[in-house]
Amino acid sequence: MGKYSSSARKRVTPKTERPHAVWRGIGCLMMLIIPAISIAAGYETVRYGLDHNWAIPYQLLGYPTMPDIVYKSSGLLLILRPVMNTNHFLAYAAFSLAYMILIGGVISFAYALIYRMVGPSRYGPLDVAAPKVKVKKYKR
Repeated sequence: MGKYSSSARKRVTPKTERPHAVWRGIGCLMMLIIPAISIAAGYETVRYGLDHNWAIPYQLLGYPTMPDIVYKSSGLLLILRPVMNTNHFLAYAAFSLAYMILIGGVISFAYALIYRMVGPSRYGPLDVAAPKVKVKKYKR
């Protein structure tokens, strides 16, 4: 026994820092579902915008152009050929990225609200209680 330790204190077992398996599964599904939804939404948004004459920047429309090194390298040309043959690819990519950021932000905000309402208390069993101090207004 040390000089300052007490035998009356409870031994607190450290909790594991790993998330529950269900949360890992949900996270894995979200990593697959959110990009798929955002790519589909981006594709449909560009098609709808082109049909209704939206002001989509002309730099995003048409077939993407690649640097000269891509055309000289057969390996890069083989990999990037599907991208180069897709009309309006840059517009699809830009709108898909915007949808991914939007969906991720909404899900994060909803998770934060739910965690705040349902989650564990702010203070643990070893935390000191907040001081209850009444402050008086200073008068001369």
